[in-house]
Amino acid sequence: MTAARPSDDPGAATVRVVLADDQPAVRAGLALILNGSPGVSVVGEAADGDAAVRLCRELRPDVAVLDVRMPHSDGISATRTIVGDGLADVLVLTTFDLDEYVFGALRAGAAGFLLKDTDADGLVSAVRTVARGDGFIAPAVTRRLISAFAASAPGASADTRAALGTLTPRERDVLACLGLGLSNLQIADRLVLAESTTKTHVSRILAKLDLRSRVQAAILAQELGLPPPPHP
Repeated sequence: MTAARPSDDPGAATVRVVLADDQPAVRAGLALILNGSPGVSVVGEAADGDAAVRLCRELRPDVAVLDVRMPHSDGISATRTIVGDGLADVLVLTTFDLDEYVFGALRAGAAGFLLKDTDADGLVSAVRTVARGDGFIAPAVTRRLISAFAASAPGASADTRAALGTLTPRERDVLACLGLGLSNLQIADRLVLAESTTKTHVSRILAKLDLRSRVQAAILAQELGLPPPPHP
């Protein structure tokens, strides 16, 4: 177990991370990067999805960083349980070949996707972004992933379309902004809201539409063709 490393900002909360990858060398490298970053601490490591779920249930980290392909129980199964039980937000590591593993993790509620060849700064940034409650997809593949998933996924169900009617006008604006790939801060700026208010709107949207992550909400917004809200 790795002790928490204090942040350079004494008032900032430490982002607690559980890592899961079946390759010890990969885990060691990821842990070295994250533990060397102010305000981030790896509190547990696992070699498969089952162990990752157990650690998340025990430690309640802020973020679980999971390899999508692991023996025994893969990252998809682990993501589904971790997100479904509210144990942590999940950042999936992938080689990104747009296979069923990536789509499965997205459907399971992963908050972000990171390429395994991402540099140290990119890894830390992704972990912090997910910990803030924002979604993260590696910039090089954002459009490709969303477009490919939307094309392969069935359209919004009748229940989902009916649930759209329960959204307030402001929540519909926020949903449209999610479809543009905007962060909470960017949405707050665009709609002239406090960032905390934006987070509340996102949480309510996910609950009303029975979605697991803001990435799913973004895809739904694109499927529905929601027009972007006008700038004030």
